Amino acid sequence: MTPEALSQLKKSAQEVGVDKDGGSAEELDKIFIREDKERYFSVGSQLPALEREEVVQFLQDNIDVFAWTTYDVSGIDPEFICHHLNVSHNAMPRKQPPRHASQEHAEAVKEEVNKLKQAGAIKEIFYPEWLANTVVVKKKNGKWRVCVDFTDLNKACPKDPFPIPRIDQLVDATVRHPRMSFLDAFQNYHQIPMSLNDQEKTAFRTPNGNYHYRVMPFGLKNAGSTYQRMVTRMFDSQLGRTMEAYIDDMVIKSKKVGDHLKDLHETFSVLRKHKLRLNASKCSFGVDSGKFLGYMITHRGIEFNPDQIKAILELHPPRNPKEVQKLAGMFAVLNRFISRSADRCRPFYRLLHKWKDFLWTDECNLAFEDLRQYLANPLILSRPEKKEVLYAYLAVMNYAVSLVLIRNDDGVQKPIYYISKSLQEAERRYLPLEKALLAVVHATRKLPHYFQAHTIVVLTQLPLQAIMRKLDYTGRVAKWGTKLGAYDVKYMPRTAIKGQDLVDFVAEFTESDTKQEDAMMTVMTIGLGNVPLWEVCTDGASNRKGAGIGVVLITPEKLVMEKSLRLGFIATNNEAEYEALLAGAQMVRHLGGEVVELYCDSRLVFGQINGEFEVRDERMKKYLERVKGVLRLFKSFQVRQIPRGQNAHADLLAMLATSLGSKLPQTVMVKDLLTSSLTGISVIEVHSICVGPSQMDSIVTFLQHGVLPEDKVVAEKVRRSAPRYWLSEEHKLYRRSYSRPYLLYVHPEAVEPLLEELHEGICGSHTGGRSLAHRAMTQGYWWPNIQRASQKYARKCDQCQRFAPNIHQPGGALNSLSSPWPFAKWGLNIVGPFPRAVGNKRWLFVGTDYFTKWVEAEPLANIRDTNAKKFIWKNIITRFGVLHTLISDNGLQFDSKAFRRYCADIGIRNGYSTPAYPQGNSQAEATNKVILAGLKKHLDDAKGRWVEELPHVLWAYRTTPRRSTGETPFSMTYGMEAVIPLELGFPTLKFDQYNNVTNHDMLHDSLNTIEERREVASVKMGSYQQKLKQAYDKGVKSRPLVPGDLVLRKVVGTARNPAWGKLGTNWEGPYRITSVAGIGAYRLEDLDGRVVHRPWNVNNLRRYYY
Repeated sequence: MTPEALSQLKKSAQEVGVDKDGGSAEELDKIFIREDKERYFSVGSQLPALEREEVVQFLQDNIDVFAWTTYDVSGIDPEFICHHLNVSHNAMPRKQPPRHASQEHAEAVKEEVNKLKQAGAIKEIFYPEWLANTVVVKKKNGKWRVCVDFTDLNKACPKDPFPIPRIDQLVDATVRHPRMSFLDAFQNYHQIPMSLNDQEKTAFRTPNGNYHYRVMPFGLKNAGSTYQRMVTRMFDSQLGRTMEAYIDDMVIKSKKVGDHLKDLHETFSVLRKHKLRLNASKCSFGVDSGKFLGYMITHRGIEFNPDQIKAILELHPPRNPKEVQKLAGMFAVLNRFISRSADRCRPFYRLLHKWKDFLWTDECNLAFEDLRQYLANPLILSRPEKKEVLYAYLAVMNYAVSLVLIRNDDGVQKPIYYISKSLQEAERRYLPLEKALLAVVHATRKLPHYFQAHTIVVLTQLPLQAIMRKLDYTGRVAKWGTKLGAYDVKYMPRTAIKGQDLVDFVAEFTESDTKQEDAMMTVMTIGLGNVPLWEVCTDGASNRKGAGIGVVLITPEKLVMEKSLRLGFIATNNEAEYEALLAGAQMVRHLGGEVVELYCDSRLVFGQINGEFEVRDERMKKYLERVKGVLRLFKSFQVRQIPRGQNAHADLLAMLATSLGSKLPQTVMVKDLLTSSLTGISVIEVHSICVGPSQMDSIVTFLQHGVLPEDKVVAEKVRRSAPRYWLSEEHKLYRRSYSRPYLLYVHPEAVEPLLEELHEGICGSHTGGRSLAHRAMTQGYWWPNIQRASQKYARKCDQCQRFAPNIHQPGGALNSLSSPWPFAKWGLNIVGPFPRAVGNKRWLFVGTDYFTKWVEAEPLANIRDTNAKKFIWKNIITRFGVLHTLISDNGLQFDSKAFRRYCADIGIRNGYSTPAYPQGNSQAEATNKVILAGLKKHLDDAKGRWVEELPHVLWAYRTTPRRSTGETPFSMTYGMEAVIPLELGFPTLKFDQYNNVTNHDMLHDSLNTIEERREVASVKMGSYQQKLKQAYDKGVKSRPLVPGDLVLRKVVGTARNPAWGKLGTNWEGPYRITSVAGIGAYRLEDLDGRVVHRPWNVNNLRRYYY
């Protein structure tokens, strides 16, 4: 029931004069204050004298909490609560056009406006943006009610999502308290102020002018939510303990009579603190029963509200669709009390769709009178205790499904809640078993608070639990099973019914032989003499094409199920007959049947089972023992022989299993039975592919025997997850899939071989982990953690790792190199080969100073270590002095013993970059790019002239400012800028005003300050390198490695086999990390212990999984 519906119900009750005593149901005594007939308190007449005196004295001491006139109401503090409209920014203000009103209506509006003005609830407004009209309606007592039409304003306001309590839960929480007091606020909504920013939006038109509300008016969209927010904040410490509140309906409840006065003290102190005033004429104190939220709350339970019943009993039959709509709404309020309400009210509901062709038929009148007679008999609903086990009865009809929730109170079954649902057109075509399941699912949607807090036992003879695990049923049933698995729902056969109301509920669902078309299928009751019978017709067939069996099962509800099995082994006709009997009996067992009649047309098999014929064949003896063992599992069984003509249905199914081209007018599932039933006499077939324990054993045990683990947490997990699985007749476990066929559970011991076949087998394509898991499920397999297991297997695949694409993301942070002073650290590299030039020169030695960025370069014909030594002596040492560190790659000309000895003799420290990692000698690599680009642009088609063009490129490089230092390499080296040839043709100011003496002095000054300029350049270079590092490190995907880890190394340069071409591997190894060589560099060895000569950077390594 919505807040609006509840409010309307109250107003209707007051209008017809059946709600005179406020919230009380028992007789009340009025306690007048100072003999003022207009001011009084209402106290329960059944109160003992002493308690009555204490309650009256308490009320008189707290008279300031009550309001008698509008002047007594000061209102709630706006800091605590005020109403905000939160009008959408896109909403356009709207002024409703004026409406013409009669003089009588205008006088009623004036009178109401004067009252509101005196109370300070409204204020006159000029030029409003929003403006609404007043609406005047006449009450049944002859007075006028004045309302404001806030339709346009409400459309512009979003819905307040503040949670409104469920009425059912509040009613349950209030019932069976020995002492209660019902409270009502004085002009409840008007005690909450409007937000100052929103007051003018509530403007309305009157004959005397335009006014706006200063307090929260009735009719606003979110007024109920604001009031609920206020009482929730105000009584936060009491709600659920000593008080319940649904918007403006409040009740103080006490578990003990002696505690009620203390609870009143606590509540009134809160009311006084927040200045919320009560309407004494609508409050009742010290009662044991009362009207609350449309129900009668007593110490016995939940009863009809007599006001509602009286209104219905005095109502005449509807004469138009509007009255039918009103009648349906009145019955909807009482749905909780009405058994199978959807079925009883169906004639009314059908009329709601026939507005033009309205006709109140005899059927409608009969249903109306039946409901009035039903409501004339008082019905008391009970409330469940905490953690109490609740029970449910089902009823399924052609047009509706119903459920009643009950509790067992000392052997008496008392109803808690009746719920019913009218079936849609598509739902009417459901199978009877599906309709029964729909009733349970519908109950979980309407009553989730009961299903979440209690164990619900559905008392039914129908095999609902077995159906949810059957492979043959639709995805709809599987989805319902998953939903019900979230709750603690159990299924048990229905025993004797205790309680006349429930007997009537069940009796109304008994099928009538005279009206089969209107008969309703219901849950049959298991009693001492009423045991449901399952009937099974079986037949076996054997011919040269093979053997097969057919089974036709008829449930107690006359639902026919078919099964056809093709035997995957050689069997005689008699053996096929036995297999058919076993298959039929096992089907009944899986569906929960306990009493069965088996029909077969084989005289031999029937005679051997009842002992008429002697069994001589050893295989027949084993089959007979097997059949008798299965039949002993039933409480009662009977095997009968029938003529073959009466067993044609099962015979046809058996022939279908042996035929290659048989056609039937319906779809029949044909399965393969690969092994004889004799193989399972002493050994129970395990659900998985391989024998061995697994984490799914508990689910298999629960599905097969209904036994849960002893651990409560594990048991709850198994119970909730079991509906997602199905156990086949061959004891194989399947998982229900959302979009594919059922998935076979794979035992942990079989996961590895299965993944190997899917990943590397004949049809394997070495897909990734997610694709591998998807393919496994597509093929019909599943196991726990299938994604994780597939990814782990794919990650460990040796071929996948060796042919994996190169990793372009850096694996470690950038380590920038710098020099502390000029010419201390040089980067040396070789560029080439170039086209042959004069002197057969094809190579270029390049040296770059890390501080000044000065470049030295020399073309050479050979690049041996002797050439490297000569270059360092001639181009670096003789011009700039002995350097401190030389950084180079791992070429033989730089890493030979002779070159190392030469550097050591002079005092030069050698530093080597890791292979295939240009950032290890970044300065030299950057210089190479600039020189190479300059040569390309200068040469055009004459590529052999690169030696002649090299000085020009070097000159341009040396006299161009570098971004890292902000200076040219020339000025950083010599202390001043060079004079370029251009200045001779186009003289600059420094060239025109050249003075030899002045120039000499300035040259000395420049040389004196060169160290300062170099310091500034060093700071700039550090800042530049920091920015480079930040940009580089954004793309880093860390690959942490430690000594002992196995890694693969990128195949680079000559390590790639040219004969393989594009089919070569991208990675080689694996290698073992022996130690850390530096930041991001590691020393390696192969698995045989042979050390790799040079360290390798992490960017060229990847972890090897095994």
